[in-house]
Amino acid sequence: MEETIARQEAQLRELAAVVESLQAEREQYRKLYLDILERYKRLERGLSASPPREAYRNTSPQLSLQLLGELFGDRPAEPEEAAPVERVREHERRKPTGRNPLPEHLPRIEIELLPPEVEREGTDAFKRIGEEVSEVLERRKASTVVARIVRPKFVRKVGDAGDEPTVLMAEPPERPIERGLAGPGFLAATAVARWGDHLPANRQEAIYAREGLSISRSTICSWHEQLAALARPLVDAMRQDALRQPYLCTDATGVLVQAKEKCRRGHFWVLVAPERHVLFDYTRKHDSAAVDGLLAGYQGYLVADAHAVYDHLYADGSIVEVACWAHARRYFFKALGSEPEQARHALALIRELFKIERTLKTAPRKKRESVRQAKSRPIVDAYFQWCEAAAERALDDTPLAKALGYSRNQRKALERFLDDGRLPLDNNVSERNLRREVLGRRNWLFVGSDDGALTNTVFVSLLASCQLHGLEPWAYLRDLFCLLPTWPRSRVLELAPANWRETLEQQDAQQRLAANVFRRLTIEDGHDGGV
Repeated sequence: MEETIARQEAQLRELAAVVESLQAEREQYRKLYLDILERYKRLERGLSASPPREAYRNTSPQLSLQLLGELFGDRPAEPEEAAPVERVREHERRKPTGRNPLPEHLPRIEIELLPPEVEREGTDAFKRIGEEVSEVLERRKASTVVARIVRPKFVRKVGDAGDEPTVLMAEPPERPIERGLAGPGFLAATAVARWGDHLPANRQEAIYAREGLSISRSTICSWHEQLAALARPLVDAMRQDALRQPYLCTDATGVLVQAKEKCRRGHFWVLVAPERHVLFDYTRKHDSAAVDGLLAGYQGYLVADAHAVYDHLYADGSIVEVACWAHARRYFFKALGSEPEQARHALALIRELFKIERTLKTAPRKKRESVRQAKSRPIVDAYFQWCEAAAERALDDTPLAKALGYSRNQRKALERFLDDGRLPLDNNVSERNLRREVLGRRNWLFVGSDDGALTNTVFVSLLASCQLHGLEPWAYLRDLFCLLPTWPRSRVLELAPANWRETLEQQDAQQRLAANVFRRLTIEDGHDGGV
């Protein structure tokens, strides 16, 4: 008996030694893998000046092998099949379809060119038999004008003797900024240039100086601060309307804020109520308190990434998490270089989901739900079955393990779109709108203060919502600045881009706009670039 026990103990020690040896080899392999992965990333950064598009195509890796072969002096033989076809497709060019006609609303200036003989002898000596007409686009310097407001004073010619004559004079026209130098059209132009075209105030100052107009950047910033205060009630009303929608999409990005010794970091948030509003906000921190302020009082679905700042929102069930398949896909793109076969399999399944969604872009809710149950659910089930199986073989801390971990942790939230036809497959609408701030950040680099960042969010919210509803931003802001000073606060939501077309049809709005002398001044030939 003692010999048997001793033999078993010896076998257990041998097995333990084998397990320990295998674990050590596995750890060594993991370190080697991570080192090679880091070198690959450095090589990729050196070869690619910009990040690759996240659009998976099931193509052969031969091109990558060929490139690496050229780099390391071992060029593999090119395959005989499919390569010529791919090259032909690569160089296909769209045939020209002809010149588009020039817009009818642009003013026309007719230039008549006569032959030299007709100029010398006069048109009376010739018979006109026809003409050839062509149109060429030309541009003048921006037409900034000065509106000289003249208010004559009158007294009655005939009056009672001894009465003090009454002086009659028209009331001064309403201005967005009381006693301000600029009218609504000029103010709208500076706002669109700054937050629509991403021209900081210092560049606008230089542009106006070239036109002989001296306007300092501090003056432009002061105008925008006052206009933001004027428009803030409208943006707040848009936010309250957004919080009543069944689902919202959100995302955030960082921004530098000017400080005494060194810039500190703040954060821009975007909140999209699809088909209604695009709203921006600013907070000093990216934390749970900031999220609570952004979504105060909201109940419904929230489409967001899996950041921890949102987790507390889902605890009581009043806000339901909806995850983004584009985020899940992004992790597998990162795994293409290290585990290409597994990553391609996942990307192919996700690609099928996006294909189905493209066919449902304009479909009603019930149709979307039925198609998703019939076509998308089997793909989703197959995807997660594969994730569970692949997770058992994936090496810890690798891109594939992280991709599988993200999808498995977010499974319920990723499946949520299947049961409600209103919910989107991804959160790309938030990311697309957040690019406004990212693109602007490359131009102005930082915001001057927290107040400056809040001013930014007012105008970017209005401009992004204009784009959502197909409104020309300059005409919208000009008319908005004409109406806001005297518009009833209880009806301010009527001025939101989502309701703008209906508001312009109201007699009240038409009368107010027609009475504004500055608006009449900025409309030429009956066209002002509006809706």
